[in-house]
Amino acid sequence: MPRKIIIDTDPGQDDAVAILMALASPEDLEVLGITAVAGNVPLELTERNARIVCELAGKPGTPVYAGCDRPMKRKLVTAEHVHGKTGLDGPDLPVPTMPLQQAHAVDFLIETLREAPSGTVTLCALGPLTNIATAFTRAPEIVERVQEIVLMGGAYFEVGNITPAAEFNIYVDPEAADIVFRSGIPLAVMPLDVTHKALTTAPRIDAFRAMGTKVGNNVAAWADFFERFDVEKYGSNGAPLHDPCVIAYLIEPGIFEGRHINVQIETLSELTLGMTVADWWRVTDHAPNAMFFGDLDADRFYSLLIDRISRL
Repeated sequence: MPRKIIIDTDPGQDDAVAILMALASPEDLEVLGITAVAGNVPLELTERNARIVCELAGKPGTPVYAGCDRPMKRKLVTAEHVHGKTGLDGPDLPVPTMPLQQAHAVDFLIETLREAPSGTVTLCALGPLTNIATAFTRAPEIVERVQEIVLMGGAYFEVGNITPAAEFNIYVDPEAADIVFRSGIPLAVMPLDVTHKALTTAPRIDAFRAMGTKVGNNVAAWADFFERFDVEKYGSNGAPLHDPCVIAYLIEPGIFEGRHINVQIETLSELTLGMTVADWWRVTDHAPNAMFFGDLDADRFYSLLIDRISRL
């Protein structure tokens, strides 16, 4: 049976590719809904972008919910310098016509987890963890009902991409991340150490464009736009597709390698706020709470991604 998932996201070009990948994989994943959160751009754009992507995929019946418009305790930090002013800069995209659901994303998360059989819904977190942590705070009884949380966030060797110590998704709402990492739910974490090995080389971008489809052309255009920032910043041969790693793991977990370790979130230090303090070498006696990945087979990852995107 397909795995039931809720995608919590702040699209973002790489979020958009992850959503497309999930919607193209019905034999593996049943997308119960998409919950938008403020992150890469403000909420009014992330919920709009989520609907744009659903329509691009030919899945306008996918329910999209708007969630929290700011972190739990802090001012919102956004990333237009990476994703552009809309969050999906690159190709020209039409205004979505599919409706935004009336319910708040947090209410949708709570009600869905309450009503589903325990341990049957996986949360896929592609942005700041505000919606999920808020749901856990309001309805703590739902925590034990979550099958697993698979998220993109944090780093160990790669350290930070928004500050010297912190990855963007965790930094935007470290208090929310702290709640999630302390929840006791099985966690699978795709940090920068993995995603920076999933680079969009020229042949890989060409493979999307060679599909000759609207979806393939848009993914190629997003990759072209997205990689300019990382090529300039890191001197790499392309840009990392961060968030599709979450979806690829759910479909083919053998692509990834990691360790079950203890990970804690720094919420107090001005210097290292939002840092994922990952005990990779197990130098403490803190109990492991997350499967923290460190490597992937990039060729297998892109083979899977290209196959799934070609279906749309």
